[in-house]
Amino acid sequence: MADFSLSFANLLRARFPYIYIGTWEEERVLGLIREVARDAARVRTPRTVFTWSVTDALVGPGAPPRETTESPLDALAAVERHAEPAIFVFKDFHVFFGTQTRDKDHQVVRKLRDLSAMFRQGAKPKSIVFLSPVVQLPLELEKEITVLDFDLPGVPEVSELLQGMIEGNRASGRITVTLNDKDIERFANAALGLTLHEAENAFARAMVRDATLGPDDIDMIYEEKRQIVGKAGILEFVKSDVKIEEVGGLGNLKRWLKKRDKSWLESAQKYQLPAPKGVLVTGIPGCGKSMLSKAIGAAWQLPLLRLDVGRIFGSYIGQSEENLRNALRTAEAVSPSILWVDEIEKGFSKSGEGDGGTSSRIFATFLTWMQEKAKPVFVIATANNIDGLPPELLRKGRFDEIFFVDLPTKRERMDIFRLHMNKRLRHPDVVGAIKVTEDALGKLADITDGFIGAEIEQAVISALFDAYAESRALQWTDFSRAIRSTVPLSVTQKERIDQIRRWANERAVSASVVEEGAKGTRGGRTLEF
Repeated sequence: MADFSLSFANLLRARFPYIYIGTWEEERVLGLIREVARDAARVRTPRTVFTWSVTDALVGPGAPPRETTESPLDALAAVERHAEPAIFVFKDFHVFFGTQTRDKDHQVVRKLRDLSAMFRQGAKPKSIVFLSPVVQLPLELEKEITVLDFDLPGVPEVSELLQGMIEGNRASGRITVTLNDKDIERFANAALGLTLHEAENAFARAMVRDATLGPDDIDMIYEEKRQIVGKAGILEFVKSDVKIEEVGGLGNLKRWLKKRDKSWLESAQKYQLPAPKGVLVTGIPGCGKSMLSKAIGAAWQLPLLRLDVGRIFGSYIGQSEENLRNALRTAEAVSPSILWVDEIEKGFSKSGEGDGGTSSRIFATFLTWMQEKAKPVFVIATANNIDGLPPELLRKGRFDEIFFVDLPTKRERMDIFRLHMNKRLRHPDVVGAIKVTEDALGKLADITDGFIGAEIEQAVISALFDAYAESRALQWTDFSRAIRSTVPLSVTQKERIDQIRRWANERAVSASVVEEGAKGTRGGRTLEF
């Protein structure tokens, strides 16, 4: 909070009359304000701090009787009469500024305009601080009020809180703690985006659940974050238990992601590494792009937030842009996090014709945020229709890398068959004489050349339905029959797939490890990570 304290002290020394701080953490801000106010080295003239609210009126050393400062106008009059250096903190004063002209208290606004010049010219320095979770300024005071950002607690503050809670409870013997230093750092990073009060509640819940605090209790912190996301409305918190090992193939992409896991932690700063921006995963439909997005959230143990672009668009002028900004602020508030934009081309098309340019403005807002975001929010965007992707989205700097997901290779088809068969063939009455061997999987992979992952899964399900309908054990002929009856996408959409591959050869990296002898027949550059 050194940056906030320094900025606040500089505003006081420069005799700024009105400072507006938007935050939910009243007590934390008040503590810092009092600390700055009494530090002569920072403000030159130490100041007394008073607070005002509609419930308590004006409170502070030598404050007038309560009944004389209960109304906002009376409180401002008391501020005007006060003859010594002071800071007056007005809580939730935005209600008098109103959301519309008719809701505004014009006398209060006028009084503040009158006081502004007096504060600048007075012999004794005085300032008013508006403290509220809602930043709302009347037009008449926009030139008078300075808005000061107050960030949520960072890793040091949250780590200190957690260490204090651990020491306090460990000394009493009430809980068992099995966290090492790296686990504490993970917990602190997981709690970023919460207020100190919310983080304390999350840690306390984890402790009292089973009288232990271990690495697995990190889910409690994510539960608190789900509450924040759910209140926002635009984003969906996706709770995924899909393991990255359950996604068949895509070896290059998996290795790329594994190398960037935990790169947002403090330990990565030794290497001066920036937090990864994100990836664009494009390719043939049904090849596991969405499933991979869910798996990343589980593998990295970060909140996975799905942005539904359709929810962003509102009926009023400016509402859509504000909805997107709120969604992005929420993603940053719970960072480090993963923002998943599924089928991004449907929301951010090449043109905004027909909607008054709303789509174009939404897209521009999103691009600017991607370029300038300072918080560790990893964006994973998936796309099927590459023609719908605007060129601005594809240039270097937006995403760390663009990956192309092609039709699965033979080895990947074997992996996909193995995953689905191990998942479904469990009961001995169903398995019968079926043995999932490498040779058997190889034969199935050979006859499914050109199948996408979704078609392989449906072939396994169709074979099981055949066996179930006749109340018998599964047979290999059930698989071959289901496969023969399927016309794969690679046949029905051959021209389309060829076009996508030509595009990928120049602009994307293959998400799969290209097998020997397959070069020149697949899309995407054949780099390996």
